[in-house]
Parts: sequence; C-alpha cells; structure tokens
Amino acid sequence: MTLQAIRYQRGSLEILDQLLLPEISKYISINNTDEGWRAIKSMQVRGAPAIAIVGCLSLAIELTNKEFQSTQELKDFVVEKLDYLVSARPTAVNIADAADKGKSMIQKLIDDEKLELDEIKLKLVQEFEAMLQADIDVNKRIGQHGADYILGENNDQPVKVITHCNTGSLATAGYGTALGVIRSLHEQNKLEHVYCTETRPYNQGARLTAYELVHEKIEASLICDNMAAACMSSNKIHAVIVGADRVVANGDTANKIGTYQLAIVAKYHGVPFYVACPKTTFDPHIKSGKDIHIEIRPQDEMTTLKGIRIAAPNIRCWNPAFDVTPAELITGGIITEFGVFKPQELQKQISKILGSG
Repeated sequence: MTLQAIRYQRGSLEILDQLLLPEISKYISINNTDEGWRAIKSMQVRGAPAIAIVGCLSLAIELTNKEFQSTQELKDFVVEKLDYLVSARPTAVNIADAADKGKSMIQKLIDDEKLELDEIKLKLVQEFEAMLQADIDVNKRIGQHGADYILGENNDQPVKVITHCNTGSLATAGYGTALGVIRSLHEQNKLEHVYCTETRPYNQGARLTAYELVHEKIEASLICDNMAAACMSSNKIHAVIVGADRVVANGDTANKIGTYQLAIVAKYHGVPFYVACPKTTFDPHIKSGKDIHIEIRPQDEMTTLKGIRIAAPNIRCWNPAFDVTPAELITGGIITEFGVFKPQELQKQISKILGSG
C-alpha cells in the first residue's frame, strides 16, 4: 500500500510529519495558512508538488471556516495568503504556479456576476481540493512514460537505477515523480535494484526514500552521497532518475543539493540521467539556471544531527538547499505526464501541448 502523506477531508487537513520519520509516523493537523507556512518552511512537508498541495489546502481550510462580507474582501484575503505561502520555499515553482492559478480563478469567479459570495468561496475550495487527485493522476502518467521509455532504451530488460533525495508519496499527493517511475518499473517486474542516496544534510533519501522503499518491499540499497561514483563504477547502472523543483526555459534544472554532481558522475560513466517532473515544475519565464533563486538553509542543519553537534564549534557553513544541473547533463531526458523530452525540446513541446489542449 502506497504511503499517504496528506490526509484531507473538507475542513480537516493532516500531514505526516516528515521531520520525525523514520522513527515515528505521526500526523499533525494544519488548521490555517500560518500553520501551513510553518510546516512548509520547517520541512515537515517537502517536495515541490506536496508543498503546493499542502499550501493550497491550508488556505482551503481557512476559507471553509471564515466568513467574508464582500467579494473584494475575499479576493484580498486569498491573494495575500497565496503570496505569503509562496514565501515559505521560494525555489519550488509549483507553489508559485498554484498561487498564480488561484489568483486567476478568484478573479474569474468574481467576474461571473451570476455567482454569490458563498458560491465563489465554495468553488475556490473545490479547485484546491481537486489538486490532490490530479497530482496522483499526473504522477502515475509520469511513472508509466518514464518506465516505458527507460525499458525501451534497455531492450525491455530489468534495470538498476540510482535516485536522489525523496520524490515519492512523501513529496507529492501520492505515488511520486522520479520514485513514481521506479514504482512503475517495480510494478512491471522490471526493476532489478534501486540505489538511493542518503541526501545530506537533511537525509531525505535515508529517512524518507528508504522508508518508502522498505514499506513497499522494493529491492533497494542505501548509499552515502559520496558513494555514487563508486556505485556506477562497480555496478551496471542503467539510469539515474531524480525529481526537480524548477525547470527553466533552456532545460536547466534546480533540484536538491547534490543533483548536479550526480549528473556529472553519470555523464562520465555513460549512465543516462533523467529528470521526472510535472509540467507545473516548468518555468518558461526564467531563461537559464543562472537566474534561479537558490534558498540558503540554516547552518544548524549541517552542524547538528537530532540536536547533537557533529561539527566543530564556530565553523562557518554554506548550506544551499538546491543546485542547478545544466541541460546538457540531462542526457536521458525530462520525463513529464506527456512523455519524455530532451531538455532543449521541453519548452516547445509543452507550448505545443498546452496550445492544443
């Protein structure tokens, strides 16, 4: 059974507190956007799709429980809260995309003079609620496209893959992006083995991806981040599959710190490198990775582990949450819900798909 990181019924939102995993599986309630913002900022919930979903559902909870006197008051409230939620993790583009859609939706609903205030509020809440199932559906299509493509490149033989960070049910509404591809390979009995990196300094691979893989009895091994090159040298690895927090116009990709060096190592060893993400991760407004804002995280994430100091006192730290992988290193392609594309083709293909939709 796939893990459920987000539990929602109208008026009630709970998330699996990922800071406590893998030792403790505990759901916490999110009752408003302030609690949603804190859960996102502290990384109790993380993963670009899940950030967007939890942020919007926290607003849905607040809208459900709040009365408004006018459509203008409702609009001002929604716009303010969406902008606030985006500030929690600015590198992840999915929450910004969801915020833009939410703002457009509220304006469109207000412009419809047939709708009463309560109808507008209800329709907005329903729009946010629909994100949950839509994300699962998108992830399953990503998984199928990615698995089929990788197997096609390997004569339909079982494959060994490496993945980084966490891109599964704990990072999305369910199923996952890069881990969704791995799940699809496993479901087809075509996954020989998966190696997951521990992903320092927050250890999302060791704590979260390994947790999901064990939970679903997928054949897997955990490796330290600095073992990837040795792993590729010692084993026949058929693909590296990672997620993304933002893909820009030229195909450059921002993802969890350590992705860039994994792509370099993969290219040296001739291992195809894939990025799996929905179209909402694509940001055509930024030309190249040099222009992506990279979030810098607190120093204590590097210097302490569960409150125990592991680094020399007074040492300075540089702790970027993400790095940028240049498009030319994404040698396998970018896996989306529409298919697998070369990075330089992505903007044209997405534009073509959206234009015909």
